[in-house]
Amino acid sequence: MKPILPGRTIGILGSGQLGRMFALEAKRMGYFVHTFSPEKNSPAGQVADEEFIGKYDDAAAATKFARGVDVVTFEFENITKDVVKKIEKIVTVHPNSYVLSTTQHRHREKIFLQDNKFPLTPFEKIGSREELHEAIKRIGTPAVLKTAGFGYDGKGQTKIKNADQADAAYDAIGGKEAILEAFVDFQCEVSVVAARGQDGSFAAYDVVENQHSKHILDTTISPATISSELQTKAVEITRNVMERLDCIGVLCVEMFVTKNGELLINELAPRPHNSGHWTIDTCVTNQFEQQVRAICGLPLGSTERLAPFAAMVNLLGDIWQGGEPNWVEALLNPKVKLHLYGKHEARIGRKMGHVNVTGNSAEEVAASVARVKKIFGISK
Repeated sequence: MKPILPGRTIGILGSGQLGRMFALEAKRMGYFVHTFSPEKNSPAGQVADEEFIGKYDDAAAATKFARGVDVVTFEFENITKDVVKKIEKIVTVHPNSYVLSTTQHRHREKIFLQDNKFPLTPFEKIGSREELHEAIKRIGTPAVLKTAGFGYDGKGQTKIKNADQADAAYDAIGGKEAILEAFVDFQCEVSVVAARGQDGSFAAYDVVENQHSKHILDTTISPATISSELQTKAVEITRNVMERLDCIGVLCVEMFVTKNGELLINELAPRPHNSGHWTIDTCVTNQFEQQVRAICGLPLGSTERLAPFAAMVNLLGDIWQGGEPNWVEALLNPKVKLHLYGKHEARIGRKMGHVNVTGNSAEEVAASVARVKKIFGISK
């Protein structure tokens, strides 16, 4: 396939903050950008050349959008796979509909990982209250019940501490199709963001450690403080996942590090990822430019670091509840970089932006992160 060169048009399915940061990189490289989503004046739409408004299951609107672009990608997984298949008849989509279909549904994702012998926690498909009770007998408790689709930031999942909580947990997720996973007593959660080009080339960023608060990513620390052997293994798992999926673009693999020093895959995200935002201010090629390069058939960029240590702190709508955050004080540290997403309403738990911090030591970065959190009133 011939490369799609600057001056051509990239289409994005979705228009949130990931699409915004992707569009900014694409436009810097000379591409035009069109977005497709139900939302007008969206974070990505604000910086795109054209903003197409339509529901994700509106095949007619989506195909009209597709006819005006040279390649399509997506920024989140909650898009109707049948619509994506129709778009593929008009224009190339990277990652393709198979990758989307596999990763947007937890049971299909788990089956893919199991069939390809990737390490993961025991799980069972749940289609009824009775199946949940039987699965608990086999998997045991504690366990985690998760909806099969349309879940993010901890939504659509609940922990079951003992069998008596099964019915309440099933009701809590609305009685939807789900999976039950054995609870992992993990040491930490890590992730790898990587890219795969159309020629099969592969480039991974350093393994990072993710810390959560109320099921939402709070801080990403780069690099993760795990052994070099585990880091090598995590990157190799990610490479193999992308090859087995035949995924072209950027993909994130989230993994648990167990207390026994094993890696277990938690989830896949076939797109730039929250835990990769640190790359914007730390690497020669950030994850969004890498996505542009991969889907357009350009050579992948270098993932070399410009600073030895870095961290990303999410800024949720919570920090606006007492008024405008004190940006000036936070930016007194010249190594703090602010990224806001252009969202109109700062709601509790809503991702409004993030800050990246770089430094010459882990201690320097940790101190900067602590100071930023204190200024913004972030409790963790």
